[in-house]
Amino acid sequence: MLNKQLFPLLLICIAVAVSTTTGASNTAAEDAILTCNMVYSSLEPCLGYVLGGELIVSPECCSGIKSILNAERTRTDRERTCTCIKTVGSTSTALPISRAAQLPGLCKANISFKISPDVDCSKTI
Repeated sequence: MLNKQLFPLLLICIAVAVSTTTGASNTAAEDAILTCNMVYSSLEPCLGYVLGGELIVSPECCSGIKSILNAERTRTDRERTCTCIKTVGSTSTALPISRAAQLPGLCKANISFKISPDVDCSKTI
């Protein structure tokens, strides 16, 4: 079961990864397909690393991040992913946020914003 204190950090990582996907720039909400539950489920394998229990990032974590990136079809998807992660990160401590911020680099996932509870999701590309 997920640790509620660590889950926000995981969400931040996912939002960052997803926001970097380049694709259609349609902003119609009805065209968006990603939900926070989808983001959280994809990032769940990252919790062990983010919370400090694992020393290395699992392949499943990186696959989850990349699956979010691949699922983003619209700007609304990217903003929603960012918002989901930001919401979780806003209740987290500095250490999990720091570890979450390392995930895109460790997974070789290109993101367009810094993982932070202060990120402006309206500026995601």
